[in-house]
Amino acid sequence: MKFRVERDEFADAVAWTARSLPARPAVPVLSGLRLEVKGHELTLSGFDYEVSAQATLEVQAEEAGTVVVLGRLLAEIAQKLPVAPVQLTTDGNRAVLTCGSARFTLPTMPVEDYPSLPDMPPAAGTIASDAFAAAVGQVFVAAGKDDTLPMLTGVKVEIDGDSLTLAATDRYRLAVRELKWRPDGDGATSTALIPARTLADAAKTLASTGAEVGVALGNGAQGEGMAGFAGGTRRTTTRLLEGDFPAYRALIPADFASVASVNTTTLMDAVKRVALVAARNTPIRLSFDAGELVLDAGTGDEAQASEAIEAQYEGEPMTIAFNPTYLLDGLAAIGTDDAELSFNGPVKPAVITGKGAEDYRYLLMPIRLSG
Repeated sequence: MKFRVERDEFADAVAWTARSLPARPAVPVLSGLRLEVKGHELTLSGFDYEVSAQATLEVQAEEAGTVVVLGRLLAEIAQKLPVAPVQLTTDGNRAVLTCGSARFTLPTMPVEDYPSLPDMPPAAGTIASDAFAAAVGQVFVAAGKDDTLPMLTGVKVEIDGDSLTLAATDRYRLAVRELKWRPDGDGATSTALIPARTLADAAKTLASTGAEVGVALGNGAQGEGMAGFAGGTRRTTTRLLEGDFPAYRALIPADFASVASVNTTTLMDAVKRVALVAARNTPIRLSFDAGELVLDAGTGDEAQASEAIEAQYEGEPMTIAFNPTYLLDGLAAIGTDDAELSFNGPVKPAVITGKGAEDYRYLLMPIRLSG
């Protein structure tokens, strides 16, 4: 194998594929990146039996071939190379990379030991890459981190014609985003539970590759559920999570007893200041009355903080308490100048939406106050 390529293109493609590599591979070869040159195309592949990533770029090829090298090491090297064309050649069981005056000799791994990447599942439709990345980011904040409850570490994707719904929950909050997309078939319906971290990484990185992202859903060669995402010359696949995602639609109230409207930035800044005195895992209290919202934290001999801000409020005066981190996550995700907080009492879930933007809902469980 022998090829030349521009440094920035090479470094970007290596970084993309290396993201899928496991930190602790089950077998040594899974720590490698597979580089294959055919014609004037270089294809880089990474796979850990759960997630695959593949990038293709044009190169000046002098000799076709395939090689597997340590992926994370190659990514670190590629990011530090000088601004000059990169040349990579193979010499026996070594790969030699040169760029300007820099030269690296890397050991290779047996190509025959590297597993075949899964095929992309059947295409389901396409969506604008920036809209997809924004929507995934809004629901990702609510995804669970506890691997003992794997079904809560995913994002539920529901397809109903030209409507795409994303939902995630960790039992303490729920985020739901609805948006339009372009399905490949009329009246198509489908559901999938996709690992949240993989979905977020794919949506974010594919947003820079082109105007659209292709979404694919189906079964892999072994019959397992698969999802795939493609943009430009890049694609990634992941196995779907198993288990039953909560029936989240039943958790969202249809009507509310009281509603508050507050400037989002003003509220976030106040929450951050008041939360400075809140001990770990203790709530801040929000007291609503006509024209005013008072935030406070701390009791007794502890440090205390209180701040009043302007708010439009309709309903009976009420005090409700929230985990400040969870509250800030929801406020940061709505993406509008004003936030609407809707309530049915101090011990029932509250729903945060952007004022005039009901396509995103963030349901947050309150914390019961003693006494």
